[in-house]
Amino acid sequence: MAEVVIVGSEAEAGEIVADSIQELVAQHPDAVLGLATGSTPLSVYRALAERVRSGRADLSAVRGFALDEYVGIAPGSPQSYRTVIETEVVGPLGLDPARVQVPNGTLETIRAAGADYERAIVAAGGIDVQILGIGTDGHIGFNEPGSSFASLTRVKTLTEQTRRDNARFFDSPDDVPVHCITQGLGTILRARHLVLLAFGAGKADAIAAAIEGPLSASNPASAIQLHPHATVVLDEAAAAALSDRDYYRYAWANKPEWQGL
Repeated sequence: MAEVVIVGSEAEAGEIVADSIQELVAQHPDAVLGLATGSTPLSVYRALAERVRSGRADLSAVRGFALDEYVGIAPGSPQSYRTVIETEVVGPLGLDPARVQVPNGTLETIRAAGADYERAIVAAGGIDVQILGIGTDGHIGFNEPGSSFASLTRVKTLTEQTRRDNARFFDSPDDVPVHCITQGLGTILRARHLVLLAFGAGKADAIAAAIEGPLSASNPASAIQLHPHATVVLDEAAAAALSDRDYYRYAWANKPEWQGL
């Protein structure tokens, strides 16, 4: 089962995950990070950025692979995940832009983009730590309900709910692309460590289904149950629907320090 860590705030979650990443990079300066976008992982990126600014961490050799991208959106658009990654991750963390890749959503090359991305991840030696968020319907990356647990990077059709959820980043709901290119569940499961973060009551049901519910393609995040090293970091509100939350707190409080995250 996944390790569940329940914390008091997003900032505390960010520090815990940043500690783990900093330790990894100290041992492997060119470690490979799987980078999620959206508001959920920002606490992690902010904690790492502060360590870089203060000279406590050097991430300049770290490599990165983004989870997903919209199809048909200009790479320089403010809504492009390439732009988001460059603004929220590459710059603040002092990463080398040439070492950070984002799936190619350009229409002219989209048929080969999934296979190209898979080859790039393999060539990099695989992803060491994959940072994840979770949608209210249980999607991770843009793997909507019904996604195969064996799926690799590919083009997906976004649900109407996902498009509504993301409409706040666009001028109009009609401007949200219908298609995306995303790492598959199989791609995500190949990462050596999964770190899924969730905050707020709106994520509580999805988290409970992912961690304690049945393994089901209808809940893509339940795929983390198949992973040998998955960590879920939650605030109290996101953990509210978990039946075994008292045990998770007990296990975390009594975890041997040498095990790390």
